[in-house]
Order: sequence, then structure tokens, then C-alpha cells
Amino acid sequence: MSGGHDNIPETALGWHRAGRGAVLATVVETWGSAPRPVGSQLAVAGNGEIAGSVSGGCVEGAVMAEAGLALTDGRARVLTFGVSDDQAFAVGLACGGTIRVLVEPVGAALPEATLAELVTARAARRPVALLTHLDGGGHRLAGPDDPAVAARLRSDRSGIEDGDWFVGIHNPPLRLIVVGAVHIAQPLIAMARLAGFDPALIDPRGAFGSAARFPGEVILDDWPDEALARLAPDARTAVVTLTHDAKLDDPAILATFATPAFYLGCLGSPRTHAKRLERLRAAGATEDQIARIHAPVGLDIGARSPAEIAVSILAQITQRLRRG
Repeated sequence: MSGGHDNIPETALGWHRAGRGAVLATVVETWGSAPRPVGSQLAVAGNGEIAGSVSGGCVEGAVMAEAGLALTDGRARVLTFGVSDDQAFAVGLACGGTIRVLVEPVGAALPEATLAELVTARAARRPVALLTHLDGGGHRLAGPDDPAVAARLRSDRSGIEDGDWFVGIHNPPLRLIVVGAVHIAQPLIAMARLAGFDPALIDPRGAFGSAARFPGEVILDDWPDEALARLAPDARTAVVTLTHDAKLDDPAILATFATPAFYLGCLGSPRTHAKRLERLRAAGATEDQIARIHAPVGLDIGARSPAEIAVSILAQITQRLRRG
């Protein structure tokens, strides 16, 4: 198996353009305790190489066999599989379910130009949905300004609309920008990466933001507002300030106000936060901007240790992302 779960369209397009043949399989519907969520994808090359997953291993073999047939006849097909209780247990589920998988040969049922347009949008971090007509095989791309897909993009939920149109959501990767390379940042960044975020750390203090303390992570030693301007937070970005230093946190907060970041959390006690608000108002922050701040940062779970505080922060970020 090659490739990751996040670059399946890119892998399929690359295989097709290399003349290897490629089929893109997508989970379009599930019932019961399905192994993989709707929207999960598997790319299959003409030589049988695969990337991604549509079932956690339960039905990949059958999908690969159908992919070979699809490359031969050039037609799309929708497959239905029942996942038995024994199969489900093998991939960590309590009971079985049913999944429907759309299988499309690239360059035939799925036009190369359509897939290339999708890949371009993903590379540019543009939220986009690929709509596929399950009966006729027609395709179109739509963005957040299309009311037919806007709600699904916000909730990260692929699914079927109007009976026979499958809406496949392709949102930009989630990002977490942490200001302050303090002890809480170490478990927070590690946990966020496990949860699917692409983290970046900002701290101009060399003793804090060192590669030894944060191996393998992106560390920017610019002043926070300058670093945030470079990172350009979008609507898929969360920002957390942890320094306890107004000279670092305040510029980061003010810079974040100018972005569509979906979450802004700031470490500090209620008393510390009250003083922070006085400074922000004096700097010209509006009440609507101030209302965006989650402080004291994190859900109130009684957290004490740095790791527990990190859990509370990531939980609050997830709550904001999924529930708004």
C-alpha cells in the first residue's frame, strides 16, 4: 500500500497520468456500524497497488476486483457490501453494517479534467465538494457559496443529496497555530497531530522554541503578529496563545481578529483575562472580536497537569469545530 488517507485524489491522478491506470473508490452511504465513514476513499492502480481505505480491510479485495473490471469497461458502478459481525469485530467494531461504494475509473467515468480541478483546489486549500450523479455519472465541483453544499462543508459531512447526487467533501486540512513554546504546548501539539491537525508553533524566544523540545515540528521565531501574517489562518485554523506574556499574546490575538480562524483560545485565569480585555479594548478591539476569545482556554474538566490542560484545549477546539 502506498500514499496516505489524505492524498487519495492526488495519488489516483498521478497514477492515471503515469499511464498506470487508476480507479477511485468512494464510500457513498453506510448503515449500521460501518468500518469507515462516508467519503472515505481508496485508489487502485492498474497493477493492483492501493492507497487509502474504504472499509478497514473488510471489502478491499472485492473492491479491487471490481476496479480491475472498471478499468476494462470504463464504466462506474455502485457496490453494496454487508459487513458481518465477525468482520466488524476484526476491525474494532462491536457489530456489522452495510456500505455502498462508488467505483470510478479515472479518465473514463471520472474525467481527468474534473479530478485535476479537484486536486488543484485541494492544493490551494480551497474548500470544495465534488458532486457525482450516482445514476448518470455526471460531475461538478462546488464551493462554500453554493447553498447545496455549504452546510456539508461546514460540518465536514459527505453524503447523498436529492436521492442520487453524492456530495464528496474536500475541506483543507485542519491547522493549529500555537503561540508560546511552553510546557502545555508539547502535549497539545502531539495530541493535535494525532487528531488530524497540521500544527505550527510560534515563539521568538530561542530557549523555548527549540527543535530539541519540539522535534520535527514547524517552529517560527518571528514576532507573533508577523508569523501569523505569514501563516494566514483560514476558516480551518485554530489559534491558541499560551505565553502569559502580553507582549507576545496580545499581538497574536489582534492579528487573529483579522482572520476567519474558527477558534481563538487564550491561557490565563479570569483575572488575567480581565486585564487582557482592558488592553485589547484600548488597542481598538471591538466587542464582537473579543467575543471570539475562549478564555480561560479549554473546557472546564478540572485539568491540572500540562497534558490534562492540553486535552481540555483540544476538546474545546473540537467542540467549536463540530458544533459551532
